[in-house]
Amino acid sequence: MEILPDTSAVVDGRVSERDDVTHVYVPNAVVAELESQANQGRDSGWAGLEELQRLAEAADAGELSVEYVGRRPTHDETEGAGEGDIDALIRELAADHDATLLTSDRVQAEVGEAMSLTVEYVEPKVETTDDGDTGLDIERYFDEQTMSVHLKTGVAPMAKRGEIGDIGYGPIREEPLSEAETLALANDVESTARASSRGFVELEEPGMAIIQYADYRIAVARPPFADGIEITAVRPIASPTLDEYDLPGGLRDRFTEQQRGVLLSGSPGAGKSTFAQAVAEFLADSEFAVKTMEKPRDLQVDDHITQYTELRGSMERTADSLLMVRPDYTIYDEVRKTSDFNTFADMRLAGVGMIGV
Repeated sequence: MEILPDTSAVVDGRVSERDDVTHVYVPNAVVAELESQANQGRDSGWAGLEELQRLAEAADAGELSVEYVGRRPTHDETEGAGEGDIDALIRELAADHDATLLTSDRVQAEVGEAMSLTVEYVEPKVETTDDGDTGLDIERYFDEQTMSVHLKTGVAPMAKRGEIGDIGYGPIREEPLSEAETLALANDVESTARASSRGFVELEEPGMAIIQYADYRIAVARPPFADGIEITAVRPIASPTLDEYDLPGGLRDRFTEQQRGVLLSGSPGAGKSTFAQAVAEFLADSEFAVKTMEKPRDLQVDDHITQYTELRGSMERTADSLLMVRPDYTIYDEVRKTSDFNTFADMRLAGVGMIGV
C-alpha cells in the first residue's frame, strides 16, 4: 500500500504503527510545517520529526521505502496554513502520485473525498481524563470563583478571582513558573484544542494563538511576538439573564418594538460581553432571529444562536453573508477598528438590528 500522510497523521505517529505500508510519500510541505512548529517549541513539531525518524529507521531496515516529494511552501502559503493552503498542496501531491491520503484531520478527509481522492481517516489521538472527558492541564488553576488565569515564564501564576463586582487580582502560588512548565501548558492547550471536538484554534499567527476550548478562551503568546511564553485563560463565572440587571424602564421595549442600533462601551472586564449575551438570549426568547459576529467566538449563548467569525479574514465578508441569512438582530463583539464601525453601520443601514460591543 502506498500512502501520503498529512501533518496531522505524522504528528500522531499514524504511519509507523502500520504494517500494511510498502511506500510512503512524505510531502516537503509537511516537513516545513513540522520544522516551523518545532522552532516555536511546540510538542507537535517534535512529535512529527520523531515520526519521520522512525520512518527513516524502518526504511533502513528494509521494511518500507520513503520518498520526499513536492516543494516547500512559500511564505504566503505558510501564513495561510490555517486557511488550508498547505492542505491543498498535500492533496495535490496525493493525486499526482495516486497514493492514499492518510489524515487525522476531518476537514482534510472530507475535502479529499470530495475531490475523488482515496482517503483513509484515522481518529486523532487525544489525552483524556479518568472519566473519559478531554481536559486541559491549565484547568487545575481554576476554581469556581476564578474568572481568568495569567501564566508567564519566570513569574508566579496570577489569577482574577471573586464574585461579580468584587474581583481581585493576585498570585495563586509563590514559586514562579519555569520555562518547561509554561511550554508544557501551552503545548497542551494547543494540541488538545486541535484534537478535541470541544475546542478549536480561532486564530493562529507566528507567535500568537487564540484557542476556544469549552467555556475557556485562551491566548498563547510566544517569542519573538512576546518576550516570553505567556498564557491567558478566561472563563465566564456568571451568565445572568436580562431580568437580573437593574435596567431603566422601557429599555426592553426599545429592543423589541423595532430593530435598533446599540453600542455597549466600558473598561476591560466591566461585563460588556456578559450583558450582550443576556441581550442576545432575551431577543431570541422574544422570537427574533439572532446571530453573532465575533473574533474570537467566545460569547456564551444557546445553540439556537449561530456564532459567526471572520470570513477569509474579513468581517465585511461575514456581514455580506449574514445579510443573505436575514437575522433580525446581530450581536457584534469587539467593535474597535474603523472597519468594524463601518461594517456595523452597513448592517444597520441594511435594516438589521445591531448590538455592538
